[in-house]
Amino acid sequence: MSPASDSASGVPVTFASFVISLGSSSLMLMGEQLDPQQPAMPVNLPQAKEIIDLLSVLDVKTKGNLTTEEQTVLRDMLYALRMKYVSLTSK
Repeated sequence: MSPASDSASGVPVTFASFVISLGSSSLMLMGEQLDPQQPAMPVNLPQAKEIIDLLSVLDVKTKGNLTTEEQTVLRDMLYALRMKYVSLTSK
């Protein structure tokens, strides 16, 4: 299956870019300001956890069907998001 192209930017949408997009959204919902030019989003931990849970489902449901790179991106993103979430909720 060939990656779809984003009609606005011409950047191909891949599994890795999808995971990074979801992960970035979760990080922003946990208070990370990824773009200093943009105003910070209000913290919303339940919504951030929902995205983490969604990525966890993807991890389980795609087991054995991802390339090594895709698996690495997904596992690394999940690890980073889980650690950030735990650090915020254990305070």
